[in-house]
Amino acid sequence: MGGNLFSVVEGLADPAAPFIENDDGRALTYGGMLALTARYARVLAACGVTPGDRVAAQLEKSPEHYCLYLAVVRMGAVYLPLNTAYQPAELEYLLRDAEPRVLVVDPSVAEGRTSLAHACGVGACLTLDADGRGSLGERAALEPAAFATTARAPDDLAAILYTSGTTGRPKGAMLTHRNLSQNGRAIARAWGFGRGDVLLHALPLFHTHGLFISAHCALLSGSRMLFQRRLDVDRLVEALPRATVLMGVPTFYTRLLDSPRFDRAAAGNVRLFVSGSAPLLAETSRAFTERTGQVPLERYGMTEAVVICSNPLHGERRPGSVGRPVEGVELRIADDADRPLPAGETGVIQIRGPAIMKGYWRNPEKTAEEFAPGGWFRTGDLGVVDADGYVSIVGRAKDLVISGGYNVYPKEIELAIDALPGVLESAVIGVPHHDLGEAVTAVVVRRDPALDAGAVIGALKKQLAGYKVPKHVHFVGELPRNAMGKVLKTALRERYGKGAD
Repeated sequence: MGGNLFSVVEGLADPAAPFIENDDGRALTYGGMLALTARYARVLAACGVTPGDRVAAQLEKSPEHYCLYLAVVRMGAVYLPLNTAYQPAELEYLLRDAEPRVLVVDPSVAEGRTSLAHACGVGACLTLDADGRGSLGERAALEPAAFATTARAPDDLAAILYTSGTTGRPKGAMLTHRNLSQNGRAIARAWGFGRGDVLLHALPLFHTHGLFISAHCALLSGSRMLFQRRLDVDRLVEALPRATVLMGVPTFYTRLLDSPRFDRAAAGNVRLFVSGSAPLLAETSRAFTERTGQVPLERYGMTEAVVICSNPLHGERRPGSVGRPVEGVELRIADDADRPLPAGETGVIQIRGPAIMKGYWRNPEKTAEEFAPGGWFRTGDLGVVDADGYVSIVGRAKDLVISGGYNVYPKEIELAIDALPGVLESAVIGVPHHDLGEAVTAVVVRRDPALDAGAVIGALKKQLAGYKVPKHVHFVGELPRNAMGKVLKTALRERYGKGAD
């Protein structure tokens, strides 16, 4: 088996134990998962997939979708999850860059996606819907439920997840079997996961948080998941009494607090609430504690390193802090010259350890740029470590906007806006938002005075995933700049950042 992540799963799995219960009532045991992943792996192998090949998937959330991910890992191939909101122009770049052997999509978009895939050199296109139907399911039903897990070295790739760069060019973070198994087991231990736990899973499966962080805790402890296809607060509240753990982005917690049905009794069976992917406002944490008697556990992670820090399961959870580094992660605060700074001083967070990605896919220049001497990865986040070792994130060096838990890189949006007729230039910022954490906001200098916000937003909706489209567009005569000509985004945030709900 070697270092294959799936071999760890096989060693832990009790075939009779429940694995996933879907929100439509369908249930899958660990034995059912082992059988389905074997069948999927056989279908993919028949399509020409060999170890190291990429398999891309743009699918709605379902137990079958998650089993597809596990099947790809089981056969030694590399999984490439694609956001369901990606438009054809976004997909084209990713398909040409990653060169997957197979693309799996929902049957409803198969015609357009298949032609795009073939134009990008993808060998085969399969379909799978949210109920497990489609050509993949049909072919899998004809296959035997046995497959010998492929031996892989610990540093072989298991997945590539693309993150947009500040240049607007997405880059693929290469995550190995060692990265995922080491970090997954570390956080499962840190958060006290056992076979009796039930994880309420309402996160998407194309994002590190849902695909790895939350699901791996269940997978690597032999516990159960309750899948909800999307965030629906009423259904979340209804399911909480059956769950012992909920993981979500801050939006989960603001919306729960907005629900009159969510009270101490509703939260009473849950032993742990975890928040990540974006900062949890201290006021939200305090309100949640007042309502439920429980302090949300805030943690810090990123695509390139999965989970980096966590507040303790037992011990003080400090609102506004992301806690201490998890097992296997070294963390330091450094200045712009990569020199370590003492406790209490603010600088760039740098990390290293077995959970840190191998590098960026086919991008050695960017990989070299992001790693400091000694193997330290520059996160781009500004932070400070106090005398007790607790880490606080104080800013982002790269103007990243995190809206609803999703990373939005301003440069990508600015390039799209600047290409629109009637636009001279633009700047994109994040402003505080009660529900989303930050709202994407565009400040535009017009060539055509007749251009309005509706036209800008309408045009962008055809090009970009919905979470990237600005919630607000402001028009100005000119953008504020410093003496070197750099746009002063701090000034824009001060002007427009009073909050937008």
